[in-house]
Amino acid sequence: MMPVAVSQAMAGVVIDIGGVPVSIRASDSAFAEMLRSRYTGFVTETAQPHFEFTIELMAPSTAEDDDISVRWHDGQWLLQRGDFLATWNPATGKGHVRQTANPYSIDCVLRIVHSLVLAREGGFLLHSASAIRNGRAFLFSGISGAGKTTISRLAPPDVTLLTDEISYVRRDAGEYRACGTPFAGELARVGENCSAPLAALFFLEKAPHNVMQRMSGASVASRLLRNILFFAQDQELVNRVFRTACDFVERVPVYRLSFFPDERVWDQIR
Repeated sequence: MMPVAVSQAMAGVVIDIGGVPVSIRASDSAFAEMLRSRYTGFVTETAQPHFEFTIELMAPSTAEDDDISVRWHDGQWLLQRGDFLATWNPATGKGHVRQTANPYSIDCVLRIVHSLVLAREGGFLLHSASAIRNGRAFLFSGISGAGKTTISRLAPPDVTLLTDEISYVRRDAGEYRACGTPFAGELARVGENCSAPLAALFFLEKAPHNVMQRMSGASVASRLLRNILFFAQDQELVNRVFRTACDFVERVPVYRLSFFPDERVWDQIR
């Protein structure tokens, strides 16, 4: 990805997630300052952005459409939900977002853009918590209520939390790495902006006792795919994500982790 020249006429920040700096600029200085505060730890003053988005604020929408539409049209991506309408041209690196002042709108736009970038590079965003221990990263995925927030909250002091909500997985020099994200879940705590090679993926289930079982077979990739965040109506990219999921489960050990919600579960995660 080639860096883009950033317009100096508007206030904003450069947000670096997973090694992909994105400039977000707005004419509303209060909104720009809110972005700087919200993405603390992921704001960079030195990295040249790969992409630049300008934001136009609009009045709150009366529409209650939570469905996301992501499609390719006339050489650019169109991203839409009830609270935003965005366009993005990957060739020029330029994009425009018309949205409400709700910070969750730009959160969603950033997630979609990163999911598109990762799909082409052999990575993905995963609905999971993730953390680093002893220089290795671990993913904790599962349905709502399976324990992602709980296992994050129980982490001992030697664990670095990358996220309790949306994990950033990228392919780097033949290995998969997990990177920190600012996309917080119930803990309302931004992850650390760092990364480490992935050691394992755990599918979580709450149980009376702590039991870890290795998983294998085609069903593992299928289960992983159900938790990958990807919204684009694009068959080529869908196929890429499918191939990435199959490759991932061949390279990274996957376990079913049934656990009782206390700190002893971390005795098995090293």
